[in-house]
Amino acid sequence: MSKRRVYIDYNATTPLNAEVKAAMIADFEVFGNASSMHGSGRAAHARVEEARLAVGTLLGAPPGGIVFTSGGSEANNMVFQTMRRLGADAKGGRNEIITTGIEHPCVLNSAKYLEDLGFTVIFLPVDEYGKIKLDALKAALGGRTLFASVMAANNETGTVQDIKEISRLVKEAGGLMHTDAVQAAGKIPINAADLGVDYLTMSAHKIYGPKGVGALYVRKGAPLFPLIQGGHQEDGLRAGTYNNSGILGFGKAAELALKNLGRYGEEIAGLRARLRDGLLERIPHIKINGHLRDVLPNTLNVSFPGAEGEAILLSLDIMGIEVSTGSACASGSLEPSHVLMAMGLGPELAHGSIRFSLGWGISAGDIDYVLEALPPVIKRLRDMSTVSG
Repeated sequence: MSKRRVYIDYNATTPLNAEVKAAMIADFEVFGNASSMHGSGRAAHARVEEARLAVGTLLGAPPGGIVFTSGGSEANNMVFQTMRRLGADAKGGRNEIITTGIEHPCVLNSAKYLEDLGFTVIFLPVDEYGKIKLDALKAALGGRTLFASVMAANNETGTVQDIKEISRLVKEAGGLMHTDAVQAAGKIPINAADLGVDYLTMSAHKIYGPKGVGALYVRKGAPLFPLIQGGHQEDGLRAGTYNNSGILGFGKAAELALKNLGRYGEEIAGLRARLRDGLLERIPHIKINGHLRDVLPNTLNVSFPGAEGEAILLSLDIMGIEVSTGSACASGSLEPSHVLMAMGLGPELAHGSIRFSLGWGISAGDIDYVLEALPPVIKRLRDMSTVSG
């Protein structure tokens, strides 16, 4: 094993920012329950509200529209369970849900769950770059449309969707609009009000904050039912004692993400371009997956025909380079990426894909180390594949 460690899997999770960590440690002394009315409780509650303001500011949303959750998956489930309630009570047959075939598993499985309950679910197709086909969306929309859920940016390819236009079309049809912005928030500018969405999801650990805390933006007037029953926390929408230190860390991470958003877009995109161009120059017959322009500044998905993604990952891991073959939430599965398959790549290219997701802490030297290490790995694996065939 190499002593050098180059972590390039920031879409799976990010390291805790030092300022965030320091703020969380300091908050451990403010031990009060944020739901208590005495001085210690009020002090803790004040910090929760400061964090709520910071998260709302990052999303271009009023703080009153932010509901804290345990993460993106809970927030997404909260929205889908609300749709279950609305669809069951719907008059006029509004029980049709629209989503895509490239969503995060928590959205896909929530949609399939509602389908099992009798809802009509339409999984929109995407083009070869991972963009949803707007003609298919327009054809799917109608008087039965209850809700649409389309991710803002894909976790595997980084392709960014035109959520503002999608939301406009959904609203014209009388439906509600949700976007999973877990991968987009903190990497590209996000303004929930401008996008016109009713619900927007994000997670702290994708923006150098702690794991186990996320948020759901809810437009004023949009219906929402609690997923967890219990006390009065979050205006009765999410029961349970507040995770004070996690929420405080989330707020600090959101504050820093907004402050550094422009620099992130420029510096990380530059490193991504260095990696992409270097791979194209050094390794023949590779395919860059995702949109050429509408893409996250940190995400690069590459297929290496003739080499298995898992073998590439393990070979790089020995050299201290940590990457992914797709979504961390689908790790352990031998099935090819559902995202790449939906884009029409086919099993060979999908199985031979690697996701490089960059972030703060990666240097040009790290990129160069990857560019030195990877070509011999691909050649060796391709040679083995040829011999075995």
